[in-house]
Amino acid sequence: MTENGSDDIPRGRPAERHDPRSGPPDLRRVGVNPDFWYPVALSRSVRAGGVAATAFAGERIALFRGRGGAVHALEDRCAHRQVPLSMGVVDGETLRCCYHAWAYRGDGRISQIPYLSKGDGRPPRGVRGYPVREAYGLVFVFPGDPEKAAATPLPEVPGFASPTYRTMTFSRTVRCHYSFMHENLLDMNHQFLHRGVVGRLQPRLLGYRSGPLSVEARYLFTHTGGRRNRSARLLAAEGIGGRPSSDVMTIRTEYPYQTLDLVPEKADRPVLRLWAVYVPEDTEQRRCHAYGLLMIEKPRIPAALHVAWPFIRHFTERVFAEDRMAVEAEQRAWDEQGEDRNHEVFPLILDVRDVLRANGVPLRPRPAPAGTPACDGRVCEDLVPGSGPPAAEPGAPAGPGAPAPPGR
Repeated sequence: MTENGSDDIPRGRPAERHDPRSGPPDLRRVGVNPDFWYPVALSRSVRAGGVAATAFAGERIALFRGRGGAVHALEDRCAHRQVPLSMGVVDGETLRCCYHAWAYRGDGRISQIPYLSKGDGRPPRGVRGYPVREAYGLVFVFPGDPEKAAATPLPEVPGFASPTYRTMTFSRTVRCHYSFMHENLLDMNHQFLHRGVVGRLQPRLLGYRSGPLSVEARYLFTHTGGRRNRSARLLAAEGIGGRPSSDVMTIRTEYPYQTLDLVPEKADRPVLRLWAVYVPEDTEQRRCHAYGLLMIEKPRIPAALHVAWPFIRHFTERVFAEDRMAVEAEQRAWDEQGEDRNHEVFPLILDVRDVLRANGVPLRPRPAPAGTPACDGRVCEDLVPGSGPPAAEPGAPAGPGAPAPPGR
């Protein structure tokens, strides 16, 4: 583990630009590690007796809440005709497909096929069931190896249950690779982007630490002029706490989650705490769902925070909208160029990229293109020798679903 002060940042590390012939792999082609707990929905979006559709990295998932109140997560397809189970109906502790009423238990096993007779063919066992837990007002699933779920803890969000804080929950889709979001929050040198909201805010890196699973940075923020949104002053404890001060912000990527603490000068605890995670939705992981828990310290006069709450939410939504504009522009540039032409000079971001690469997994190949013939265990009578697609030439991609050649 290394620690660097802002006046002693290592200068010998070259700016990063991916070279297909050498150097690290393109981070935007690295997927998240599925062997962690990821939120895929707000708890309140899965009502009693209700069903909700969600996804993790191209895997469609159906959530349903049974009669006993527990939430279950199933592969979102019926084993019969592949109709999405998220279109189904909750029946006690089972989920029935809307098409032929096949019933599924919470573990994905089929419990009933209403019209099945003794002479009928043997039915399938069911569909995949995901380990699922509820915490912090979110529904978490474990999309990786289910054998690892019990031994893998949920992320810790210490301020959530504390009576000292009130929590604001965020849930937004962002059209970019999750790594852009990690970089955006950890690199506070982009405050010029938010100049219309926070004025001229000067961050100074006090130091940072890097390890195999984490990168943590500490910044000192100084307001040097310009109009500052009142909600920004409230979050900096100038309005609610009534004490103007310098603010020290600590941001940490602890794979795959991020946290942020804002501590005013001479304060003994953060006035603001953020926990966030970016959950990929599509197979190529160019779209992610950002979940955030923003915990704000309650003032001595409780009514003050109640009055300020809608203004604080408006302020945070504005900042997030500006960040989203920037990271989605980064993703569009990557899409247009077909590679990462990034020239990064900030050692802190080079370190977090190493962490994301080292702990991520290769992206899965794209699924077979629509229209590929599929047979249900019998010979397809409409396919005769020579009628299939031509074989690819040696060295040529197998088709639209083939992985890109090295260096792309």
